[in-house]
Amino acid sequence: MRAILDVAHELGLRDDDLSLHGEHMGKLRHATLRRLDTAEARGNVILVTALTPTKYGEGKTTMSIALAQGLARRGRRAVLSLRQPSMGPVFGAKGGGTGGGACTVEPSAQINLHFTGDLHAIAAANNLLAALTDHALHTGHPAAPDPRRVTWKRVLDMNDRALRHVVLGLGGTGDGVPREAAFEITAASEVMALLCLSTSIPDLKRRLGNLVVGFTTKNTPVTARDLHAVGPMAALLGSALLPNLVQTAEGTPALVHGGPFANIAHGCSSVLATRTAARLADHVITEAGFAFDLGGEKFFDIKCRSSGIWPRAVVLVVTVRALRHHGGDSELKLTGAEAVRAVHAGMVNVERHVAGIRRFGFSPVVAINVFNRDSEEELRAVEEACRERGLAVARCEGFARGGAGAEALAEVVEEAVRRPAVSPSFLYPLEASPVEKLRAIATALYGATDVALSDDATRALERLMAAGHGGLPVCVAKTPLSFSDDPDAGGNPGPFTLQVREIHLRAGAGFLLALTGDIQTMPGLPRIPAAEGIDLTDDGEITGVH
Repeated sequence: MRAILDVAHELGLRDDDLSLHGEHMGKLRHATLRRLDTAEARGNVILVTALTPTKYGEGKTTMSIALAQGLARRGRRAVLSLRQPSMGPVFGAKGGGTGGGACTVEPSAQINLHFTGDLHAIAAANNLLAALTDHALHTGHPAAPDPRRVTWKRVLDMNDRALRHVVLGLGGTGDGVPREAAFEITAASEVMALLCLSTSIPDLKRRLGNLVVGFTTKNTPVTARDLHAVGPMAALLGSALLPNLVQTAEGTPALVHGGPFANIAHGCSSVLATRTAARLADHVITEAGFAFDLGGEKFFDIKCRSSGIWPRAVVLVVTVRALRHHGGDSELKLTGAEAVRAVHAGMVNVERHVAGIRRFGFSPVVAINVFNRDSEEELRAVEEACRERGLAVARCEGFARGGAGAEALAEVVEEAVRRPAVSPSFLYPLEASPVEKLRAIATALYGATDVALSDDATRALERLMAAGHGGLPVCVAKTPLSFSDDPDAGGNPGPFTLQVREIHLRAGAGFLLALTGDIQTMPGLPRIPAAEGIDLTDDGEITGVH
């Protein structure tokens, strides 16, 4: 592994541009960001997204890293802009979020666990606001919300279903005001979302001040600004706002920063990391969580809309495994011609995602993430099916061969980058009503026939509209395993109506959050959590983090 200062020098950065966290990790400094902000953003942003995944994931992060390494092997200055992992999935079912095989960001174990402490800082700032809110209730602060209408939740960077519903303030008059409450995972915190969308310290403070912690009996929102929480929260987040510089297994620079989940948040790495990478590189490879219907749509309608970032190309990751799954072979038991037929049947899922991507003006490059169990007949079937649909396609063997296995993909992506630039466009105008925005997402991206709001969601939306929040974009929290809100409906669901269970204001982040189906903002652990396989050796080496 290269010293991180060597990686920084390759990007034209100086020693004093980094605050070091050991030999292999560093944070850019505030002065560096201000200096780079005056430079031209010359890098081509390349969005990596995917088809609807199986429960195992289809290697989108691995393919992003492979593409960056493949471009570097072709002599291009490439920088990754990736989300940082949450410890919840690391110890739960999904595992780590640093790629796999020969395509990882390093030091992998540290990035998957504490990294540079950003998620801890986000949790601390979030929970400070919660503490100040309950303190205001206890002391009778004039701006305190009605204890029955507190909406702000505490967070923890861990899957812990026992904290979904709790009671606070028990024990007596000196222990606070008793009330029902809840925890969310840190990746779902609005502090995480707003930090990833912030462009500067003043913007961070503005967004923090807009955080709504609850409502008074007269339906007046109570904000972090009302509770004088902005300054101390910003102090906790000063370092977390700075992008982290690390490297891939082949030494390609990577800015790994911010980690909102796409199934319960907006699913993109920070605006600051992506903007900074565009000032340092020829090509910026960034990803959006899960499939295009979740992270991809939010990348465009939320991140791009608020930041002015716009990509030059879109890469859609597919796997034979997922295509067979969506084509009716969920157990992968078919062989030969029957397996190939399942691959062709599964292309319906790809078609639906391609149609969504084309709504934003792009024809994606299809990247086939090659597994060693894939047959040549199956891989050729994917290539032929893509070409029949007018899609550029390339195999990628990055997992097994690193950048050498991604050079063909890098070449095809560079051809896509040379196409005429696509002008920014979005699924809906901000002046549309929230229901119209939801309907646009549900019908154009998910293939729903309509949307239906619960009584609770309808009442919440009426209050938010009356308070003047109807002009915000919408972030849909939804299962990643289907276009619909039902994970069991699969990758090609029939006619359905999107069921919106709850709507919450995220005034600091700048969007409305719509919860669908039974999506939870605090995940639980699986029956056998990945934590059982993680350990520390006598030599101090972390094992079992994948």
